[in-house]
Amino acid sequence: MTTWQRLEIGSGERRLCLAMNRWGARRALTRLFCAISRLGDGVFWYWLMALLAAFGGLRGLHAAIHMAIVGLVAATLYRVLKRWTRRPRPFRSHADITPYVAPLDEFSFPSGHTLHAVSFTLIAIAYVPLLAPLLIGFTVLVAMSRVVLGMHYPSDVLAATLIGVALAQVSWVFAPAAWIG
Repeated sequence: MTTWQRLEIGSGERRLCLAMNRWGARRALTRLFCAISRLGDGVFWYWLMALLAAFGGLRGLHAAIHMAIVGLVAATLYRVLKRWTRRPRPFRSHADITPYVAPLDEFSFPSGHTLHAVSFTLIAIAYVPLLAPLLIGFTVLVAMSRVVLGMHYPSDVLAATLIGVALAQVSWVFAPAAWIG
């Protein structure tokens, strides 16, 4: 029994993961969460950065650059964490969990989709607060999609959320003073 499996016993996490994964058995929800997950792979965020840079004036350009830099840091961070923790994906550890999409990599902890979505959302709405309803809603759906599709445990998503918040907050320390305010 792995360390990860010992942590799951009695925690209810496996039951929650399975319950959410069963939502994916509904064809309409599978399509919705597959589409959300695909957009969360980067497509949505790249378009948002491009639109901010093209139509948001200097503030939009700063937002896009800030998001791009944080995206590179987030990608490096979650890859290092995945290699270090080596947590198997739920569908690999539990035969009753169905993978509804192909995984982008081997390990589960933390959710890269969620980490990026949270950090990008917090940065973008700091520059353009009117985007909050759209981005927060999309980020919640991205996070949910990862569990529903059998790619992550709820704790992978929760940890990625906390890391994304911390990364976005720390990024402001390094942002040029002209961008703040």
